[in-house]
Amino acid sequence: MKPTLWIVGGSSGIGFELAALYLKNNYQVIVSARKAIGSTSLQALSAQYPETLKLVDTDVSDTQSVLEATEKAWQSFGGIDTCFYNAGVYAPMKVKAWDIAKFEQMTQINYLGAVRVTTALTPFFQKSGKGSFVFNASISSYFGLPYGGGYSAPKAALMNFCEAIKPELETENIDVRIINYGFVKTRLTAKNEFEMPQLLEPSEAAKIIYEKLNASNRFEIRFPFLLTSFLYFLRCAPRRIAFYFTSKTL
Repeated sequence: MKPTLWIVGGSSGIGFELAALYLKNNYQVIVSARKAIGSTSLQALSAQYPETLKLVDTDVSDTQSVLEATEKAWQSFGGIDTCFYNAGVYAPMKVKAWDIAKFEQMTQINYLGAVRVTTALTPFFQKSGKGSFVFNASISSYFGLPYGGGYSAPKAALMNFCEAIKPELETENIDVRIINYGFVKTRLTAKNEFEMPQLLEPSEAAKIIYEKLNASNRFEIRFPFLLTSFLYFLRCAPRRIAFYFTSKTL
């Protein structure tokens, strides 16, 4: 029987490339987004894989929408083996341009959306006796960076959430893993006005994620090496040293 993957946030970028990659490798895939069914790219992919790709619309900022989508996703192939949470929004802001609505949106999608999906799907995993969650976070979760606090704070909350639930869910044979990665060329990073070191194409990032998920069962997957190592250093370094480096980005 083919394994089944549910990608939440897969209409473009890494999510879309992962869907294509997993389909190519003989998986059954469900892709969700706010307008997954109306997505031209997903419709084209569905035409290529009519028997193994299902599309389910959902708004992760709406609890009822998530509950309904979870039921539909589970019924699509009679179960789900892995849920890959990839939904995300990003809006860099300087202090003078703070917009509370954007802060709220990033918290709703980047963090609370993941909590909603986890809450909705966990009972299904518990009933089946197994399951796996993978959450796409960001290396910005390691340390808050100038202009990016609205994005990195929910991502840090997401990583903390995963650390908190992993031991408990593992007692029920439900795995939890997280991915912290650097810059990937998407509609989100297109908003950045600075040079992005080690910038990857979505297809490159998707391939790395796919290979690393299959290569080990480590809780955290992080890449690329140099950039993630530097951000991890900021996380561990004395604050005065970390702030010295981050102030240089202003």
